[in-house]
Formats: sequence, C-alpha cells, structure tokens
Amino acid sequence: MPEIVKFGNVVNHEQFTKDLDHPLKVALGVDIDGTNIYTDITKMPHGLIAGATNSGKSVCVNTILVSLLLKNKPDDLKLILIDPKMVELTPYNNLPHLITPVITDAKMAATALKWVVEEMETRYKTFAENRSRDIKSFNENLLTGSAVGEKMPYIVVVIDELADLMAVAANDVEDSIARITSKARAAGIHLLVATQRPSTDVVKGTIKSNIPTRIAFRVASFVDSTTILDGAGAEKLLGKGDMLLKEGDRLIRLQGAWIPDNEIYKVTDFIRKQADPDYLFEHNDLVQKVKILEDTSDELFEPVARYVVEEQKCSINTIQKTFEVGFNRAQTLVQALEKYNIVSEQEGNKAREVLVTMDELEEILGNR
Repeated sequence: MPEIVKFGNVVNHEQFTKDLDHPLKVALGVDIDGTNIYTDITKMPHGLIAGATNSGKSVCVNTILVSLLLKNKPDDLKLILIDPKMVELTPYNNLPHLITPVITDAKMAATALKWVVEEMETRYKTFAENRSRDIKSFNENLLTGSAVGEKMPYIVVVIDELADLMAVAANDVEDSIARITSKARAAGIHLLVATQRPSTDVVKGTIKSNIPTRIAFRVASFVDSTTILDGAGAEKLLGKGDMLLKEGDRLIRLQGAWIPDNEIYKVTDFIRKQADPDYLFEHNDLVQKVKILEDTSDELFEPVARYVVEEQKCSINTIQKTFEVGFNRAQTLVQALEKYNIVSEQEGNKAREVLVTMDELEEILGNR
C-alpha cells in the first residue's frame, strides 16, 4: 500500500511558499527519494490527468486547485471549472476566482470552451495593439505606462471528466481544445483535462497532440497507459495516488499528495469570507454571449460581408462557390449578415436585399 503524503507538508515548504516568481506553481507529491515535486502550469502549459476510479486522479485535481488558490488573489487568477459529474468540484462554488459558476452541463461546457477561444483571440489583439509578446510582458508594460488597458489575470480551465463532454458535443469540444492547446499559452490561458476513461475515442490525437504534460494514475490496461503516456507503465501502478508524471521526455514516478475534503473546505471557506463571487457572466449570459461571438467569429465573416456589399447580392450558393465552403458554413455566414442588418431576411424565393453601403459596412465591422 502506498504511503500517504500529506498535502500540507508539500505546500508548507519554502520551495513553494517563498517562490513568488511562479504564481502557477502547484504541489504534486514526493518522488521515490522523498523529494517534493512541484510543477509550473505556465511551463506545462496544458495537462492531461488520467486514471481509473480510486486511483488518485480527483485528489490530484484538488491539490492543483488548492495550490493555485493558496498562491493567487482573484485579480491574478481566474478559473473556469467544468464538472459534469456535479460532485468533484463542488467545494469551489462561489469563489471570487471563478469567471462563471461551476459548470455541470456538458453542452454549457462546450459553450464555455468557445468563449475561452474568443478570449484568447481578444488577448492576442490586445498584445498586438500594445507591442507586447505575451501576458507577462503586457502586464509589465502596464506598470511602466507603455501599454493601455487593465491587468490580465491568468486563466486556468479545468475539465473533470472529458468523456462526459465528448459524449455530448465531441466535435465542438475537440475543436476548442485543439485551438486552446495550440496557441493559448502566451495569452496566459491554460487547460487541465482529467478523465477516468483514457480510451482513444475520448482522448483523441488532436486533443493529446498539444498537451505535453501528462499525469497518469493506475489504469486498467497497457492500451490505456499508451493513450496517456505513449508507452507502458500506468497499468502497473499501485493506485491510491501512485502516479507517473511525464514532462516532455522526462518520466518521474511519485506519490501524489493527499488532501481531505475538510482541508479543501478550510481553504475555500476562508476565501469565500474574504470576497463575494465576481462572475464575468452567469450561465445564461454565457449562452447569449457565445451565440453572438460564434455567428461572427468565422474568419470569412468580414471578407464575405465586403463581397456581398460590393456585389450588392447575397445567396448561400454564391458564397459557397466564391469562397469554396460547404453549405452549412455559408448558411451560418448569411445568418450572421442578417443579424447585423447587412442583408434582409429571406422572403420565400426572393433574393435577399443588401441593406448597407460600403461605408456603413465598415462602421458596422468597426463596432462589433
């Protein structure tokens, strides 16, 4: 039976408490020599955590979250927590660090991930306008007055059961995760994905390819181990927090730190007493927000809008042929043009009317 490693013993070490340069440093456990093992989420920059029931996966998610809460004030770190099981992340409800209440609905989770993609793109535009390379340089430039805007917090997104999301909205979830993991690091956005079903239909290649840091607990088979670690080993672990940490080419075996529920609540209750929740949006707002963003986030929206106004005609068929896209995408683009009153509603078989001039269009595009 693996020996219990108390979370408090790992986080109360000066390696953790006195390291102020790495706000996203988290405590994981101890290695076979008894050395405390920490990892920095900014260097991860995204993580996959997998293991069978009672292997220690959920405890690991908790030690990561509590580590982050101990190190960061709400204006330094924001969290999006996705918990389709409705039990694992309950202790974190109503924290001031949350962007939105803990998400338990799988479809809502897919919508939240789309919002994260949009936030990532918005941050990159802000960097470009302020001659900043990444979140760190932007926040430093704000202090010196060479950038304009508000301080950007890090955003950590935690999904505690990817399988539930993939069962409901596989394509949307897969697309959002691929986009976030391929380019969100510099924007200060990091993704941690946990699953107890590390099969290839859940942890697809497109999801895994840009997640270099893997944490494997005991799994049922060699095949599952290969899905997580690209090799054997996890099927031979002992359970109860016995884990393998893979960072790049480095593989470390360690015993994960254990944190009981009452200690989690001690931390979260203390934080809740300091400040009320300060959500960026409630769940209903999120649905509306993403619907608008989704309709106009297609990179072809502006070129299509300009083409339609220039030609003074609009049809799905023409957009399909001119821009070499499928029917569904062309239809969504036309609906977005209608929403912005660039073209009229469809009336039977009549052609849609173009409602704006090029000057009016530029004003619409500038304000959206």
